[in-house]
Amino acid sequence: MSVPVRQGIPSPDWQGFSVGPLTIHAYALAILTGIAAAMWLTLRRWKARGLDPEIVWDVVMWAVPIGIIGARFYHVLITDPVGYFGPGANPVDALKIWEGGLGIMGAVAFGALAAWWVCRRNGIPLWVFADAAAPGLLLAQAIGRWGNWFNQELFGRPTTLPWGLEINPANANFPAGLPADTLFHPTFLYESLWNLAGVVLLLVLDRKFRLDGGRLFALYLIHYGVGRMLIELFLRIDPALMVLGLRVHVWTALGLVLLGIVIFIAVAMRRRRTGLETTAPPST
Repeated sequence: MSVPVRQGIPSPDWQGFSVGPLTIHAYALAILTGIAAAMWLTLRRWKARGLDPEIVWDVVMWAVPIGIIGARFYHVLITDPVGYFGPGANPVDALKIWEGGLGIMGAVAFGALAAWWVCRRNGIPLWVFADAAAPGLLLAQAIGRWGNWFNQELFGRPTTLPWGLEINPANANFPAGLPADTLFHPTFLYESLWNLAGVVLLLVLDRKFRLDGGRLFALYLIHYGVGRMLIELFLRIDPALMVLGLRVHVWTALGLVLLGIVIFIAVAMRRRRTGLETTAPPST
């Protein structure tokens, strides 16, 4: 008698380990690994431009902690304010970052402010750093998304597809009223693959066209924004603030896309007015 094979992507039971009184969460490891990968790629691109690598380290020293604060602010105040400040909620939970809940859009916004300050202090235009860091940002986001897998959170609608994600029915994130064997769209995987594809796309386009002046960062905003908007619009089911009948992330992702388009067009028009070529030989 054949035993039916269970289809689906299993979610891990392991969420971290302890070192004495300190608990190291897999969610944090995914984020730190993403940050390390972004630093590596950004440093390579920065050095290839003949710039001082110490500036990258200065940006990281300020942008990472400030970006994490911004990511938490975005999650708590924009994504799910009712869950932290609504009836029956405990506002102290807003400080429990180890339980998950970071908004990448807040991280980018706050991190950009820190990067601007460091670049200004070193006499370097922000767009120089933004273009160098754009592929690394997508790489960090692609790796960091796997933290959602360990936390069994931020998955999508139920699905019968063979790559559906298994969620422990005893997990607090499991939607009420659904059968215990329900599979869900692995939105963490979709976004991770989309971001990895973006890393390759940005590197190829930059090598071919040398997209400087903020144009590569603009493409980062457009690529990430489109992917996030589609996932939020059609797949995600976790609690989120609703604005005009849509999840707030749909609007913020749309804002990133529009901002990227505006930046790209504005830079292209400025280069045309000043007589600069819109493309340049690839960097070596």
